[in-house]
Amino acid sequence: MKEFFGFGDYTRPAEGFFSWQHLTFVTTLIVIMIAMAIIFGYINRHKDEKIKNKVLIVSAILIDSVELFKIIIFYLRAMDTFEIRDVLPLFLCSLQLITIPLAAFSKGRIKEAALDFVFIFGLLGAVLGTYGAGQNYDCYPVLSIDNVASGITHCISGFASLYIAISGMASMKRKNIHITFSIIGVFSILAYVSGFFLDKNYMFLFAGDGTPYDIVYKFVGGSPVLYPIAVILLFLVYIALFYWCYYLGSSKTRRALNSKEARL
Repeated sequence: MKEFFGFGDYTRPAEGFFSWQHLTFVTTLIVIMIAMAIIFGYINRHKDEKIKNKVLIVSAILIDSVELFKIIIFYLRAMDTFEIRDVLPLFLCSLQLITIPLAAFSKGRIKEAALDFVFIFGLLGAVLGTYGAGQNYDCYPVLSIDNVASGITHCISGFASLYIAISGMASMKRKNIHITFSIIGVFSILAYVSGFFLDKNYMFLFAGDGTPYDIVYKFVGGSPVLYPIAVILLFLVYIALFYWCYYLGSSKTRRALNSKEARL
């Protein structure tokens, strides 16, 4: 247990990014995530919103509890060198620590926008934070608190995203699109300003750090101006494409259903 929590530093070497241990571990988490989302999503699909929401409440409590537990462990094992900047929720995936509870406990348009945000970014965060987390798996053993806690919280985000989709909780209303853009815009600005003054690579707005963002970093030649702009633009383009694909898919589904009804 001492070795798992990293007290006294890890004696095991990191297996490495994209090692078979890394891929086996995260694939197991992803399979469990998808299976649970399908099971709970279909069980609750035709139930009332209050029952559907109970699953999100549990998800919100779990994701914040695991993250808080991880922070406590980090503090206990490095009291003298512990810095609050290292655990501030200022990464893209960290937004789910806020938006999942908002989706679970708020009401009205705030709840709708939070549900849509989790739906849009939850699965992306789960994939990037597991398969794409080179900054973690190159530094820490696969079976360590650093990677296990990170894998669980990212997969809770992915679970919530898929559950919202399968259970029919996503509204994806056009009137709320600007709220989704505002959330990512404000958070990006906050992450950039905080990262600049605290010398921390929040939301990977300063470098790729072994993640897929390295592709963007190399593409712009490491420009300190173009790189963060490109990353933020990618977030906005992703949101726009997600909405476009959703509406396109919904339109085709409605036409198929209308055509089927006409034939009947």
